[in-house]
Amino acid sequence: MELKSPWIESFIVGSLQMRCSVITDFKTGDTIIIDGGEESDRIISWIENFEGTGPDWSTGPKSLDDMEKRGVTKRNVVALVNTHAHYDHSGHIPYFIEKYGVDWYLHKDDFFLQTLAKKSALSRGIIVPEPAVADKLLEDEKVYNFGSISLKNFHTPGHTLGGCSLLLSVSDGPDHIFVGDTLFAGSVGRTDLPNTGGDFTVLSNSIKTKLWPLEPDTVVHPGHGPMTTIGVEKLTNPFVGDSSEGNHRFIGKYL
Repeated sequence: MELKSPWIESFIVGSLQMRCSVITDFKTGDTIIIDGGEESDRIISWIENFEGTGPDWSTGPKSLDDMEKRGVTKRNVVALVNTHAHYDHSGHIPYFIEKYGVDWYLHKDDFFLQTLAKKSALSRGIIVPEPAVADKLLEDEKVYNFGSISLKNFHTPGHTLGGCSLLLSVSDGPDHIFVGDTLFAGSVGRTDLPNTGGDFTVLSNSIKTKLWPLEPDTVVHPGHGPMTTIGVEKLTNPFVGDSSEGNHRFIGKYL
């Protein structure tokens, strides 16, 4: 099911400047949170009342009045979804679950990695709660209906064993894909992190077989750094693009 003119917000959070994405359907107010890693209070305050520091990027209103003019009286968070389970992406999921009481979706191959979230955060001096346990599984090539919002999941391992990319189809503009740390503007995710299952050959194959076939104007929302498009990365990415030489010794960027 395609969404018309979706309301998408990027919150750049935490010391690692991770992108948490919030998607809302203007028709229903249904809302999902992708990668609720840190700064949960900030994100919840904005979703509920437009209070505090808002998103770093948005396609939607910036006040309650503006929202109501678009026909939405209240946002209704219906699901939490994760691209993978590194702590900067999943550390604050327990707070979102406590607030909204909704299901959390994660690929099963990242369940073990998720158990290490608190320990991994502490190694960097960051305090997060005891790791959440996912309620629902993300499966490859499956479409999930979260209220009135549909996402197609692609299993894109290589950065982590259970890494996923989530495609939002749009009826009146380019599609959007939320790739976590699989692909970045001009780079790819790291493959050298412990307990993660990183592998550049696997990551490269994930990108080339799952992401490159998408429409070139598909907007890419990476877990870190600037947004880009599938077409730009397929053409110019120095590690997995058409002109790359497949440098298998490269270990990637960010977490």
